[in-house]
Amino acid sequence: MLSKKTKYGIKALTYLARQDRSVPIQIATISESENISLKFLESILLTLRKNGFLGSKKGKGGGYYLLKDPKDIPMTAVMRILEGPIAMVPCVSLNFYEKCDDCPDENKCAVNKIMLQVRDSTLKIFRNTTLADLSN
Repeated sequence: MLSKKTKYGIKALTYLARQDRSVPIQIATISESENISLKFLESILLTLRKNGFLGSKKGKGGGYYLLKDPKDIPMTAVMRILEGPIAMVPCVSLNFYEKCDDCPDENKCAVNKIMLQVRDSTLKIFRNTTLADLSN
């Protein structure tokens, strides 16, 4: 299940993608427009800023803005920053692989087989979707 952090992060990024990138947007404006708790949104936007998605300007006329064009922000990157591994189980993760303690042979594991398909389908969607696609 998608966490609220990721859901709200995508909503905030999409909101910013629809704005003039030369004008920083105040957190309160995003919070009100997208119905996201201000405190929670601050934490999410800070994570996105630390990971190179957003820039910020302090003071009067300050706020957050996208650092990249929305077409250059793939959803795989957003998901991994906000949600963590895309795979539902660690034994099929590309970036966070871990062998399952209870599985003697991944090649014979029914869970591994289906989760590989789920991972591949999910990755295909995320790789082929950018922030621009969501903000149109």
